[in-house]
Amino acid sequence: MAKTAAEKGKKGGYDASSISVLEGLEPVRKRPGMYIGTTGPDGLHHLIWEIFDNSRDEAMGGHANRIEVTLLPDNYIRVVDNGRGIPVDKHKQSGVSALETILCTLHAGGKFGGDESGYKVSGGLHGVGSSVVNALSTHMIAEVHRDGGYHMQEYSIGKPKYAVKKVGKSDFHGTIITFQADPTIFSEINYDYKRIVNHLRQQAYLVKALRITVIDAREISEKELDNLDLKGNFYIGDLGVEAPSMTFYFEQGLRSLVAFNNQHQKAIHRNIFYTERLEPAPNVYSVEIALQYVDDITPRLSAFANNIFNPEQGTHVTGFKTALTRTLNNYARKNGHLKEKDEAFTGDDVLEGLTAVVSVKMPEIQFEGQTKAKLGSMEARGAVESVFSDTFSNFLEENPDDAKAIVNKVIIAVKARKAAKAAKDSVLRKGALEGMSLPGKLADCQSKSAAESELFIVEGDSAGGSAKMGRDRRTQAVLPLRGKILNVERARIDKMLASEQIKNLVVALGTAIGDVFDESRLRYHKLIIATDADVDGAHIRTLLLTLFFRHFRPLIDSGYIYIAQPPLYKIQKGKEAHYAYTDAEKFALVGEESTEEEMEPEAATDGTEDSNEEVATTKKAPKVRIQRYKGLGEMNAEELWETTMNPANRVLKQVNVDDAEEADRVFDTLMGTDVANRKSFIQSNARLANVDV
Repeated sequence: MAKTAAEKGKKGGYDASSISVLEGLEPVRKRPGMYIGTTGPDGLHHLIWEIFDNSRDEAMGGHANRIEVTLLPDNYIRVVDNGRGIPVDKHKQSGVSALETILCTLHAGGKFGGDESGYKVSGGLHGVGSSVVNALSTHMIAEVHRDGGYHMQEYSIGKPKYAVKKVGKSDFHGTIITFQADPTIFSEINYDYKRIVNHLRQQAYLVKALRITVIDAREISEKELDNLDLKGNFYIGDLGVEAPSMTFYFEQGLRSLVAFNNQHQKAIHRNIFYTERLEPAPNVYSVEIALQYVDDITPRLSAFANNIFNPEQGTHVTGFKTALTRTLNNYARKNGHLKEKDEAFTGDDVLEGLTAVVSVKMPEIQFEGQTKAKLGSMEARGAVESVFSDTFSNFLEENPDDAKAIVNKVIIAVKARKAAKAAKDSVLRKGALEGMSLPGKLADCQSKSAAESELFIVEGDSAGGSAKMGRDRRTQAVLPLRGKILNVERARIDKMLASEQIKNLVVALGTAIGDVFDESRLRYHKLIIATDADVDGAHIRTLLLTLFFRHFRPLIDSGYIYIAQPPLYKIQKGKEAHYAYTDAEKFALVGEESTEEEMEPEAATDGTEDSNEEVATTKKAPKVRIQRYKGLGEMNAEELWETTMNPANRVLKQVNVDDAEEADRVFDTLMGTDVANRKSFIQSNARLANVDV
């Protein structure tokens, strides 16, 4: 089979002179968090991203078109690309091979050179990635296929075991990096296959026509592994190995990503807008944007800079939003949709129901902070604004049906905004922010310090009564809910505030909502959802989480949202009382086979108990009484305090969002209008649910 240009490789002046050396490697093991953020699961997976990013940068430069990431036994990770191959000739500055220089020296790589030989844009840790992974690995193997030769070097904790050696001839071009993370550095070595798949799928969207394969070969036997001819074959996926695998290849790039994000949404216009422009030297930046409006009220905007996801967006998104608002206003005025001179779409109007992806690639990129969550490069704003204004204006003119649908969607948003304004003003501006009386259902705490105050959002008046009686009145407030609140997934703020339950909660929080939301006015720094351990309780909890995720997301990000974990059982052994939060804990206390269920409603001399209780007796042991709590309302004030509200004893789960995009899709699925998709999701995940029937 004839090799592609990427497989044959392109030298392009890429040799040892392309590599710059800045400093040594030793600090990495002393302070790994400075380089990978954390030594927990995020940092562990970051090792894969750093090695992958080097291969992806080869693809971004047009030198590779295929990458394979394989999870191997003994916690080894193998990353393969068919790029040019890391240079192996002697590096003048370091005195050793360029390969050893890159993998053993901090800030050494092809990302610092100012000539045509290095990378024009890159997404790695500015050249520290490979060396950091090496420093934090007990074992690393580098294999380079280049210029007709097959070269190798091994390392232990960042130090080479031997000089780079040529071990044979090769018709391939590319690099293979295999590493084993150091268990003395990381709290646990446990790679999440699904997490890796999701990350690399995203990367495949961002580099058009790049084929990325992920293989989970951790269960492969040692004999099978030994039989693999890895020296003669680049890709494990080509060897017929039976292991879970996923391959991603998207010819249309960001258009495919927008279509994926909208797969369970109803699009309001047929054509997905797409533009890509590469500016020539001396700017050398790329702007790529895709968007489509859907029949929804929630905007979904993803931002990337040099293929790094920016959850806090940045200057490129600012430029995009400015151009989007201006372009739609200009088009609407030109075509008579906006008739009054002072009438105009706002930024919020044009974002409603928008799914968009903004990606920029540029040299000398600047982020705000170490996490790269927000792009700070000012030139990105002007670049995106200019490119998008021109191309989106042309799209609207050339696709009048799509343009009409988009403008009509925005006009509906304008009308809804005006209708909601009165509700927000009356309930919020004159309400929680200006001393409106707190809801009557709320039993507030005495403390005025938000840092020590807690709000229990409790299901039902019965549980609310027990909670109010059992609480610490100084720091604990209680707000009981009456049944299930409104599903806010597709509800506008005016409809939400027409719901007495949601209005009471918003006023109690003190932050307001929507464009007047102010986190600094939050009255409690612990918001604790306390619902029954049954299907209805789980539904109410999901409705509340939907409300917080869609309209109070900063409170989740700040760590203010918690879920209470009340016990399932009260176990009375003679005069001693114990609480069990799981069946396993119950069995540990009384023994699985020593209990039998009785049916009488009241305790009596014949040993019968309530239908939610079990009784176990032996000749010598005291009677064991087991009460099964079906709801918080079955607990008296003392029991609820002791098990669920007392900070010394209670168990709370803090709510966080590790993957906002995945969470967004799950809420769409569970709380949206696509019944078939929700049914499919529930059927697919039913085995993972812990349902108390």
